[in-house]
Amino acid sequence: MVKKILYWAPCLNKVGTYYSTINSAISIEKYSKGSFKPVIINVCGEWNESEDLLKQNNVEIVKFYKKDFFKYLPKNGFLRSRFSYLTIATLSIIPLIKFLNKNKSEILIIHLIITLPLLLKFIFNLKIKTILRISGFPKLNILRKNIWKFSNKILEYVTCPTKDLLEQIKEARIFNNQKVLFLPDAIININTMNRKIDKYNDIVSTKTILAAGRLTKQKNFLYLLQEFKKFLKIKKKYKLIILGEGEGKSEIQNYIKKNNISDHVCLKGYVKNIFSYMKHSDLFVLSSLWEDPGFVIIEAAFSNLFVISSNCPNGPKEILDNGRGGILFNSNEEGALLNSFIEFDKLSSDERVYKKVILKKNISKYTIFKHFKSLETILKKINA
Repeated sequence: MVKKILYWAPCLNKVGTYYSTINSAISIEKYSKGSFKPVIINVCGEWNESEDLLKQNNVEIVKFYKKDFFKYLPKNGFLRSRFSYLTIATLSIIPLIKFLNKNKSEILIIHLIITLPLLLKFIFNLKIKTILRISGFPKLNILRKNIWKFSNKILEYVTCPTKDLLEQIKEARIFNNQKVLFLPDAIININTMNRKIDKYNDIVSTKTILAAGRLTKQKNFLYLLQEFKKFLKIKKKYKLIILGEGEGKSEIQNYIKKNNISDHVCLKGYVKNIFSYMKHSDLFVLSSLWEDPGFVIIEAAFSNLFVISSNCPNGPKEILDNGRGGILFNSNEEGALLNSFIEFDKLSSDERVYKKVILKKNISKYTIFKHFKSLETILKKINA
């Protein structure tokens, strides 16, 4: 009998969680040989843009509402995004109760706005078996700890995308530690990553440094610009391209203009095919204050790019094998990234290739196949 795997992951933006959910669902459809059927819950239109991709891969989408409310919701800013999540949760209450009751013999994977399905499961004694997927660097404040402790008895398993996070969650003793498991995210999907490489004329300098992500405090692009500005005084042959949109864009633009580095820095905004830029760049830099676990590092490694990254929690240090697969610097430390730029510039071709090979091997655990095999083991335990 086919068991449905239901994904609850109402994303506001196309961040790592968004793509890992899609790839996880695709991996189940592709590799389970009919044992499991993936279903993504589309509350108010948050998955509409990927509907064609999901249908092409035989991933079922369940819509709670025909009307697309999602396009009217604010996506950026802490308070505005919290308003949107609250709106999604409110819209979901009645249809989610009905849906989970109807599918009580299936398996539910929850990721984002997890309090709602957990609360409904407790209040209405819903029998559906549930997996909580934790990502990134969750702040273990009193509220979150209490919610998680409360949910311990009604969760079958809790998964973490990095081993560092796994150990942190276990040390916090919030859940029964036997329930806490390592599940690498489904990031590398060769069918979507090996798309046609676009031609463009953005990269004109001898050496190109690439950075990508939402223009938010988390990604720490102002620090990147400060360190790159210092590096330009030593090596003027480099150009920095930043891909992404976000609420911090005007502040970043003002810094570039004020410090007269416009000739060496290009803000490209959101691009559909990041791999075109990765294939034509020399170096990828991650300056984040925290990650979950660092999707762009893995995509850069897949594209054969050398990687410099902050040692922020949770992921980059693990992915780069403590610096063996690239260069790690102390997060947000003045001069640390500058020294990493200098170190990279001095590396021989053989030294760069050696580190890239180590990184390439290390990211193999993040393929959709490896993700499926790990997830399949968990699903079979629940289904036993």
